[in-house]
Amino acid sequence: MLHDLPASRTGSDGSAVVRVLSYNVRSLRDDVGALSRVIRACAPDVVCIQEAPRFFRWRKAAARLARETDLTYVTGGATASGPMLLASLRAHVERTEDVLLPRTPGLHQRGLATAVVRFGRTARLGVVSCHLSIRDAERLRQGRLVLEHLAALGVPHAVLAGDLNDRPDGRTFALLAQELQDGWATRPWGREHTTRLGDPLQRIDAVFATKGVEVLGCGVPMGLAGVEEADLRAATDHLPVLCAVRVPAA
Repeated sequence: MLHDLPASRTGSDGSAVVRVLSYNVRSLRDDVGALSRVIRACAPDVVCIQEAPRFFRWRKAAARLARETDLTYVTGGATASGPMLLASLRAHVERTEDVLLPRTPGLHQRGLATAVVRFGRTARLGVVSCHLSIRDAERLRQGRLVLEHLAALGVPHAVLAGDLNDRPDGRTFALLAQELQDGWATRPWGREHTTRLGDPLQRIDAVFATKGVEVLGCGVPMGLAGVEEADLRAATDHLPVLCAVRVPAA
């Protein structure tokens, strides 16, 4: 059995332990019950979703996922072309913004779901969920824009999470890892590879944190209590990435 990451809490010094989950849910086309069980077992404070429903009655589908995971809808979905944020009631949402990135003709529209949330009185955290292009050149341009939008949140501490469609040896992954802390590389925990079980082993989903945020552990929660392999197989075609961070008080 995999030992759990530190539980969510606010310290006497005003710092906060925050659990961030990144998950590509493939537009909820698979087993939503299995997906919800995995998310609940991870006990996240913030969930960075990729491939959220974007078309017919997408708001209803987003509300269903939030309800079945005991979370609240924050922002994103169709308005960000896929990325979406959910959060627990522990998170006080200060502001949100959905961003559409420049589109290359013939390729999918990409976007970002962004928010600034506060835990306790003073621990403020910027959050960005992203799903980058399958094309290398466009993906690199998007990576630079993601860093710009992360900085534009105007808070010293932030996390970036998403489906990068790139591996650690790729140009975009390396760009992000140069500017930010790669959660898995900083404090590995659980399983490394995020591709569907049985597929070629790749780490294409990740959680990053700005300098000053303490990474307490990061990886795929396979073997965590309540996370069943059957549910991981049925939920979607990616594996989730769970990361616990300590956010300093402002």
